[in-house]
Amino acid sequence: MIEEKHSKVYKTIGKNLRKRRNELDLTQDEVAEKIPKMDRSKISDMENGKEDFVFSKFLNLCEALDLSVIEALKEEEDMGN
Repeated sequence: MIEEKHSKVYKTIGKNLRKRRNELDLTQDEVAEKIPKMDRSKISDMENGKEDFVFSKFLNLCEALDLSVIEALKEEEDMGN
């Protein structure tokens, strides 16, 4: 369970992960195939800000999406949107 005080950060990360995955035209299943011990439901939970994930899972997902950790953490207004 994610603590309420951190939920905005998790939602921001999830939104950025989903955006990048969609830019690459990949399904959650296709991304999961690139990462050992990760399945589609875990990616879905991360994208929806519902997963209190282990940092290494986050790093693996960023790597699979060719997304920097900095970009994954940026809030929408920081991204020029």
